[in-house]
Parts: sequence; C-alpha cells; structure tokens
Amino acid sequence: MSNSKKTLIIGASENPERYANKAFHSLKNHQHEVVMIGNKEGVIDGVSIQKGNPLFNSIDTITLYLNPKNQEAYYDYILSLKPKRIIFNPGTENVEFQEIAKKQGIEIQEACTLVLLSINQY
Repeated sequence: MSNSKKTLIIGASENPERYANKAFHSLKNHQHEVVMIGNKEGVIDGVSIQKGNPLFNSIDTITLYLNPKNQEAYYDYILSLKPKRIIFNPGTENVEFQEIAKKQGIEIQEACTLVLLSINQY
C-alpha cells in the first residue's frame, strides 16, 4: 500500500522501549507522514513530539497509546481533528470513547498498529 496516511500518535515517547516509539519508526518505514503528541516534548528522528492540543490538518488515522483514563482529556480535541479512523492499541480500549467516535462517523479499530503495518492492513 503506497498511499500515505497521515497519522497522529497520541502518547508518543522518545523511549525506544515504548510501543508508541516503535510505531513511529514502523509508520515512517512504511512511508506514512507522522505527527506526535506526548506528555513531554521531545524529538524522534527529527520529528517533534508536541504537548497540548496542536492544530493538525488532514489527519487520516489517530493511533492511541494512552490508557482510557488519560484519553478523557483528549476526547474533544481528537473529535475536532475529524480523523477517518482511530486505532485503539492493546490496553487503550475504551468503550465510552469508541461509541462517541462512531457517532461522529469515525472508523474504530481495536488493533495493534505495529501488527497492522507488518501485515499490510494499515
């Protein structure tokens, strides 16, 4: 699949042990444009991790690496970006937010971003 899907990672980390960091590298290797938000500012391979609610345009996919309790602060922000899809990675499943997002016409996937990329299902 060569069509790039601009992806926002929420819960990004400079720590190479974190899945959000591994997902960043895999997304880049698959030629997807990546933007990131984390609880600490930082940089991974020249791409900034931003804090807060920065304005991003044309987000196709949001991949979550935040537990459900920490997602609540982002509900309105995520919906305002009007993504086509939200991926709830293992440990981030959130029935409440999934229902809200579905009502807005956003596709929901409970899946691992790394697995989706590795099997070309991203």
